[in-house]
Amino acid sequence: MKKRALIIDCDPGHDDALMLMLAVGCDLFDIKAITVSAGNQTQEKTLSNALKILTLIEADIPVYRGAEKPLFRDLIVADYAHGETGLNAPSLPVVTREPAQGSAIEAIAKIVKEANEGVTIVPTGPLTNIATFLLAYPDLKNRIDRISLMGGGIFRGNMTPLAEFNIYCDPEAAAIVFNSGIPITMCGLDVTHKALVYQKDIDHFRAIGNKSGNAAADLMDFFSVYYREHHTELEGGAALHDPCAIAWLINPSVFATKPCYVDVETKGELTTGATVVDFYNTLQRKPNTEVADNINREAYMEMIYQAVKRLP
Repeated sequence: MKKRALIIDCDPGHDDALMLMLAVGCDLFDIKAITVSAGNQTQEKTLSNALKILTLIEADIPVYRGAEKPLFRDLIVADYAHGETGLNAPSLPVVTREPAQGSAIEAIAKIVKEANEGVTIVPTGPLTNIATFLLAYPDLKNRIDRISLMGGGIFRGNMTPLAEFNIYCDPEAAAIVFNSGIPITMCGLDVTHKALVYQKDIDHFRAIGNKSGNAAADLMDFFSVYYREHHTELEGGAALHDPCAIAWLINPSVFATKPCYVDVETKGELTTGATVVDFYNTLQRKPNTEVADNINREAYMEMIYQAVKRLP
């Protein structure tokens, strides 16, 4: 079976790391490049973290430096959840490779332009790089098959009552992406807060016995501490957000989705960064996004487990 051409845009991040393990370990994608944005930590740290994960899983994929900050706003980082490095865990290797030459935007444009088929883009951080690419190369957007992203929420936020972190960090960029006309799949908080990892899952990953399984368990152990302290409503579970954007591409039937019109609030006094999802079709506008709102948790975790099992 021909592999789907993919560009992954991320800001590692513990859940980004598991997303990369899933994307590589499933062996279903031709991953052309990984582009990095600032988000969970600064650009320097997220770039280093992407290189650490690829070193760990022995994946030879070019990594490109992306945006240092949002389009118009100051950078916000999530060190409270991901630690000082953005990827605190005891079992990650020292980086021995360098990022690829050139910028993320140039790399995306070159890959999309030269591809023999449409390319799918998977963003799991702020959408700055993708919006900048769309602004700089509007003639190439028709060569993008789909954007499958982690971000937003239908009825909830985690930075404000209605705004999720990735969208809140750069709402102007998100508005450009959602209004681009490119088919979008959105895995927001309403589904990712059901994509929970529990201690039994972490133990299951550690029992694999390979270095990727040990690292995955260490990453989830660290990440889970924040959720157990601050999200007691999840009853010991930690939301494994970012792998959802890859998992939907692998097997959409693991998710329940609904086509909706989605836009992003950029000027609200209380709602800046909110994804305004017309879930009940109040506006009677043509849907622009396939919005996920439920997941088969067990099938999701098994998908990630099998991928990590195939890695070194």
